Amino acid sequence: MNESEIYFHVGLGRVASTYLQNKVFNNLEGIHYIHKNRYRRSVSIIQNKGLGKYLVSCELDRQFDEELPKFLASFPDAKVIILFRDHGSWIASQYRRFVKNGWYYSFEDFITLDKDREGFWYKKHLNYYSKLESIEKLSKHKPLILFYDELKKDPWGFFDKIASYTGTTYNKESISLDKVHSSYSEKQLLVLRSFCRRYIRHFPRQSANRTLNWFVFRPWWAFFHLVMYVAYFFPKAWVPKEAFTDSDYLKKINNLYCDDWEKVKFYAHQNDPLK
Repeated sequence: MNESEIYFHVGLGRVASTYLQNKVFNNLEGIHYIHKNRYRRSVSIIQNKGLGKYLVSCELDRQFDEELPKFLASFPDAKVIILFRDHGSWIASQYRRFVKNGWYYSFEDFITLDKDREGFWYKKHLNYYSKLESIEKLSKHKPLILFYDELKKDPWGFFDKIASYTGTTYNKESISLDKVHSSYSEKQLLVLRSFCRRYIRHFPRQSANRTLNWFVFRPWWAFFHLVMYVAYFFPKAWVPKEAFTDSDYLKKINNLYCDDWEKVKFYAHQNDPLK
């Protein structure tokens, strides 16, 4: 081996990334796995360890256009692994994450379909095919493209694809199909959103220092978890009478990005590196 063999799992976030990082990647045999918690130091870790086979994992969403070229500039021969799910369920999952952390605006404010303005989540970040174009431009290799539905329907076949692409093996007995953690219910999130909308309103500004952010925001996160725990016991009459994410709005999102979704699936079929 004249140079290191590097695989770069870029997410996307909210597409089973936490599960893969904690139940699958760490059980692949024949590769050095660098967890997302060490992603910021991954370049120096690889450079210090020297020649070998590495799997680096992170969860790129809105940071995709910044982080992908940065990593591939250090390792232009790295092979990319990327996961997608349909646009509606993906952005709804992102919204759940933000509400869990204190976001109290509506789903329609989080991602707007109004062509003349942007919500909190910019529409360009829902363009999947542009991410594939970036990989095509920056990487020397075709990416391994996987879909969330594949994992749900045939997890072992899904894992086999990852093992085949990375040239690794795994022991089925070492991998649990159980979720890493349970999601909060829509009732709990509705209560938290209403609570924050009424009583919280303002948060400290985030710092560029990740450690400082952890100390500043951790008490808030702990408090929000407490609110959701209490909300679990709320009778139905106490829960806000409003939709968390409107199903018709989700359909509109999927319809808007239908062409993008089809282009991604076609590209994945035409450029399968395992064929």
